[in-house]
Amino acid sequence: MESNPLEEHSLGLLPWFIAATQILGLAAVVMTGVWMGYYEGGFAWDGTSLEFNVHPLCMVIGMVFLYGDSILVYRVFRNESKTTVKILHAAIHLVALVATIVGLVAVFGFHSAQNIPDMYSLHSWCGLISIILFCIQWVVGLIFFLFPGVSYSLRACYRPLHVYFGLGLFILAIGTSLLGITEKLLFSIGSTYSKFAAEGVLANVLGLVLIGFGLTVGYVVTRSEWKWITSPEEEALSMHFKTLTERDSPDSPQGS
Repeated sequence: MESNPLEEHSLGLLPWFIAATQILGLAAVVMTGVWMGYYEGGFAWDGTSLEFNVHPLCMVIGMVFLYGDSILVYRVFRNESKTTVKILHAAIHLVALVATIVGLVAVFGFHSAQNIPDMYSLHSWCGLISIILFCIQWVVGLIFFLFPGVSYSLRACYRPLHVYFGLGLFILAIGTSLLGITEKLLFSIGSTYSKFAAEGVLANVLGLVLIGFGLTVGYVVTRSEWKWITSPEEEALSMHFKTLTERDSPDSPQGS
């Protein structure tokens, strides 16, 4: 089979886009660390505002950067065995989940110590929904794709939902982060925010970097020519499943 020059050119661009996602993702983590570490005083686990500072950093690391990287593994390791990529995908998700839980405990611990009400803002509502759905998505994905005994037909039926909700939750996490950035700035520097205070400018740029990370990851994972390469065995199973499901379909031709 002759190679397609356009496809080869497109695949040549993939490493550059992957590199762009990592630059943007790491930049977001570093900027969050600088914001909380330099402008907000640093980190601690003592019930003060320093404990709260753990929350934004862990959420950007877990729900944004690592979550995005877990999605990208199916594009980065296109030629590896699917089992290996699945395990890596689940493992990165697990690390992201641990970071997220640490961030969640930090903010609730800070609120409890300072007698601050919980769960009254849109940011908190979207955040909790994101975390709950993230946990459900991870557990259900683990059961369907890594546990033995689940039939190929069930996996094939669930896979589109898993992909859709995975990307949807990633978008929700970034949107929630943007809400959190604005909320934090209004609490911290509300009186000087409109005067282009350095902290406010840094946080606004952080928001743009998060958007850039989300758009770049979304572009990479939605390019059809960059999808994971299906092995001949899996392609045969897929065609067999399609034949079984369409055999009795009203639109399928009856026996010859």
